[in-house]
Amino acid sequence: MEIGVRILLAFLVHQAACVGGQEDGSHEDCVPGFQVKHYRVVYSGPFQKGQPLIQVEFDDCAGNKDVTFEVSDPNFHVDRNLNLAPHRDTMNSAAVLFIRGVSAHADDMAQVDFRDILGLGHTLPYRSKRSLLVPPMIVTENQRAPFPRLIGRSHVISAQKSGNHIFRLKGPGADQDPKGLFIIDIDTGEVSVSRSLDREAIASYELEVSTTDFTGNVVDGPTLLQITVIDQNDNRPIFRETRYTGEVLEGSPTGTTVMTMTAFDADDPATDNAALRYNIVRQSPDKPSPNMFYIDAERGDIVTVISPTLLDRETLPTTTYELEIVAKDMAGSEVGLTGTTTATITITDKNDHAPEFTHPLFEASVNEGSTGVVVNLTVDDRDDPATGAWRAIYSIINGDPTQSFEIQTNPDNNEGMLSVVKPLDYEATAFHTLLIKVENEDPLVPDVGYGPSSTATVHVTVMDTNEGPVFFPDPLTVTRMENIPVGSFVASLNATDPDILEIQSIRYAVLRDPAGWLSVNPVKGTVNTSASLDRESPYVHENKYTAVFIATDNGSPPATGTGTLVINLEDYNDNVPYVVPSVAQVCEDAHDMNVAIVGGRDRDLPPNGAPFKIELGKQPGLDKTWKVTRVNSTHSQIMLLHSLKKANYQLPLLITDSGVPPLSNNTEVKVRVCVCKKNKMFCSSAQSHRTTLLGLIATLLLSLLCL
Repeated sequence: MEIGVRILLAFLVHQAACVGGQEDGSHEDCVPGFQVKHYRVVYSGPFQKGQPLIQVEFDDCAGNKDVTFEVSDPNFHVDRNLNLAPHRDTMNSAAVLFIRGVSAHADDMAQVDFRDILGLGHTLPYRSKRSLLVPPMIVTENQRAPFPRLIGRSHVISAQKSGNHIFRLKGPGADQDPKGLFIIDIDTGEVSVSRSLDREAIASYELEVSTTDFTGNVVDGPTLLQITVIDQNDNRPIFRETRYTGEVLEGSPTGTTVMTMTAFDADDPATDNAALRYNIVRQSPDKPSPNMFYIDAERGDIVTVISPTLLDRETLPTTTYELEIVAKDMAGSEVGLTGTTTATITITDKNDHAPEFTHPLFEASVNEGSTGVVVNLTVDDRDDPATGAWRAIYSIINGDPTQSFEIQTNPDNNEGMLSVVKPLDYEATAFHTLLIKVENEDPLVPDVGYGPSSTATVHVTVMDTNEGPVFFPDPLTVTRMENIPVGSFVASLNATDPDILEIQSIRYAVLRDPAGWLSVNPVKGTVNTSASLDRESPYVHENKYTAVFIATDNGSPPATGTGTLVINLEDYNDNVPYVVPSVAQVCEDAHDMNVAIVGGRDRDLPPNGAPFKIELGKQPGLDKTWKVTRVNSTHSQIMLLHSLKKANYQLPLLITDSGVPPLSNNTEVKVRVCVCKKNKMFCSSAQSHRTTLLGLIATLLLSLLCL
């Protein structure tokens, strides 16, 4: 057994090799850095100091002078011959190493994957006799019958191997789904594939090989079996979309990138089976040149070939070009498979044409006093109507000092709508000359400017109409005392006719007089009272009464105008004061003889209202039972001098205001004397007793008899 192990180790130490490398891409021009980014080392057993494992491919495109390498595992280094080798004898390595190459011209990284085929360098979770050799195997996809086909063999290197040991194969593809793909000869260890494989479904398989005795006890292994499926070119390039769209600005420099086409190939990206090359096979239309665009064969970038002068949207036969793009694998060789798609390229507009008026002079007429659109200005612009390079902006640059005109753009047809926004006066100016400028929303390109055709003149003629009379001032405000005698002068209206070039007469009339208090002289316009003015009327608001008058001229047809008269009414002491509240309640056995606080009210304004004087009426004997005391300028306190029985009493009061002359008012307050129990008042519903001298004496006697 010891001899077998030594032979096995001697055999395996030399099996470390670079199994594969994957290039990120190949270009004719030198790309500084690792030319192969990914390496794989398959090994068995320990590493010897200085033993080359792989040779990396590094080129800084400047002769590789002063290149240094750093390895993520300190047990390994890259020598001057670019070989990855151990610094010292070592039993194993990490599963993945990273190598960094640095020079003045490059700084790049590569990856190295290590696989221990016997598990000598890594501890496996299985029992291993280290006498079972299972080399990696490969099988080509899409093989045809007959099956099974031999793909490799497992070996047992051991002097003690006897005939009662059999080979076993386990894992996905053997005894696990997809079951039965691979089988092993139990006597010879030969591994076969039982049916055709698809690399795009499963690219590799990891199984376990072991030997057992006939009772099922493991003798050797398990040992990893790596089966790699070799790719065939059985997948066409596929574009993700059947139609792609792109845009390029007119006048763009030759070589401008329009868009990038990308196809996908399901085959092995490390082989030519998935190495794609792109080509334009058709351009429609083919004018002005059948080769207006070029596609980079490897990157798929579509760029312009046509000169900027010819790439003129306004002169091209169309603004949309359709390209048929073909992607071919096998790096574009004749045996490669193809995929096709369509690229639609739109030539977009830039503002290289200034808008121009269709006429240098536009004419319009408008009636004086009216507003609205008077003329539509038309322009030509050869740029794309869907862009700001076509949309027009108009401005009045001269001839409108009073800002009576406004111009806006019609979004449907790009015309300039010139409007009158302030009514024009024929008598002031009968003719207007405007200078209009047109520009685009977007700025023009640097080599294009606005010329004389981008301005136009507009003549606007104002047509005379019969204008209605105008009141001045409007409104007319006067101040008058209320209650002045009927027929009193109030105001004199003044209306003039704007048609100063014609001699016309004006007649006045009342248009709105809510209270019917006024009349107007139809010729002179003098306003007089036809009824008494009352400041306290509901038609008066905040002491102001408003009436509207109409003036009519004798033009053909007659024209009218209205004016407003506002009368500020001064107060006259013509309203008697009164007392509130008019009802009060008190308990018959109340200890507090205060009945209520009453206040004075007056519809007149100060000084014709407060302060008020509130006192008992003039009836004799009231002061034997009642007392009124002043609280302030507007309120007084009513008090009882002795208790009264449950009844309703009418208390006469006299209230006087402060007007000149003052006005007095004899009024009454109903005092309800109630029985009070548990916070409830029980009052009489009978008619009130007049508070006279006899009534008070009778009430007093009745009170004494009840004692």
